[in-house]
Amino acid sequence: MRARARVAFPAFSWIAAKPSRFIAFGLGSGLIRPASGTWGTVLAWLIWLPAAHWLGDAALGLLIALALVYGCWACHRAGQELGQPDHVGMVWDEMAAFWLVLWLVPGGWLSQACAFVLFRTFDIVKPPPIRYFDARMKNGIGVMWDDLLAAGYALLVMAIAVRMGAFQ
Repeated sequence: MRARARVAFPAFSWIAAKPSRFIAFGLGSGLIRPASGTWGTVLAWLIWLPAAHWLGDAALGLLIALALVYGCWACHRAGQELGQPDHVGMVWDEMAAFWLVLWLVPGGWLSQACAFVLFRTFDIVKPPPIRYFDARMKNGIGVMWDDLLAAGYALLVMAIAVRMGAFQ
């Protein structure tokens, strides 16, 4: 964790110069320190609230799929340009994966807050096989993949909680 704290962050002007960088850095939220991944996830949640209100499930699903695909490319490009395949400030992976979680959990604020805590916990702790893939996959797909696995863990725990009647 200390090694991540010493990572050099690019200037906002560098990020804003190309759409791929701006997306990879979570519309700039990846520059907020500490805990850039958490800040990116908070921004994702804030974007989700009006989007879920105005868009239907099919449109949300399509946007999430596009966010995942474009995110693979954008994170790969930004990582190449930085010389760091998975820079700590690139938070689009957290954002797109958390949108998937929010799309699939019950819509109440309590279930969304629980999903947020679970997702961030699994993304930070990186239980097997997340840590394995995070260490070995160093391209755009790898950047996105470990967060999709964390989303899967969060969704599994949420499904169990829903099944046990914790959320209606």
